[in-house]
Amino acid sequence: MSVRGTKIEIQGLSQRYPTRKVPTFNRVDLVSPPGEALAIIGRSGCGKSTLLHILAGLTKGTEGRILLNGTEVAGPSPRWVMMFQAPHLYPWMTVTENVGVGLTFARWGKKEIAERVNDAISLVELQEFAQANVQDLSGGQQQRVALARSLVMEPELLLLDEPFSALDAFTRAALQKDVRSISKRLGFNIVIVTHDIDEAVIMADRAVIMAGSPGDIVHEMDVDLPNPRDRTDPEVQKLRARLMATFQEAANYRKPEVALAGAVH
Repeated sequence: MSVRGTKIEIQGLSQRYPTRKVPTFNRVDLVSPPGEALAIIGRSGCGKSTLLHILAGLTKGTEGRILLNGTEVAGPSPRWVMMFQAPHLYPWMTVTENVGVGLTFARWGKKEIAERVNDAISLVELQEFAQANVQDLSGGQQQRVALARSLVMEPELLLLDEPFSALDAFTRAALQKDVRSISKRLGFNIVIVTHDIDEAVIMADRAVIMAGSPGDIVHEMDVDLPNPRDRTDPEVQKLRARLMATFQEAANYRKPEVALAGAVH
């Protein structure tokens, strides 16, 4: 399995809804280089999940644009895939069938499907469950199946909308490390939306904080730590404390009125 990353450029992106007086976010700019793991942190309502959905091509912004390797995002694509909080698997299918379903719909040949599915299942360490029915697996194992289903498409960009939030602490920590390790091995980008500071420190190369109403990127911080990352490491704890303090400080952010000129009234 061989993939590569992509340069992400978010340019003047806004999202407004007619039923709201204030935009969800207004004129957001952000660049992420190929291969970066980027965490977007923010409290509920700041627009971080909406931003991720626009990045995935699931909805459109009202202004601005997103470019991936210079091409504007106009809709969903197998080049970028998204994992949600629930794995959304087909319960009547086996692990192998679930992982390969996207390739089957795309009419790939049986041999190519088998090779890529086997590689993806090996990456998430579910070989012994390949023929198991997914409804017989644990929540953590089901999220591994969802991850393998994403990886089998060999995406340039993996978008994570708090996919580990419902898991127990041990399983969540294991998946956080595994996703980062796999992304670095294969070279694809990650953008993860979270309000979990620990998750950002363990998974990201850089964290950006969204705050305010409308939401805006108000701070960013490099997460310059060696791999693998251990929560008990004093350097990890030190950076976590810095990021937490910055996050709490951002809670008081108010966007300047001049930036709201295009807002719906």
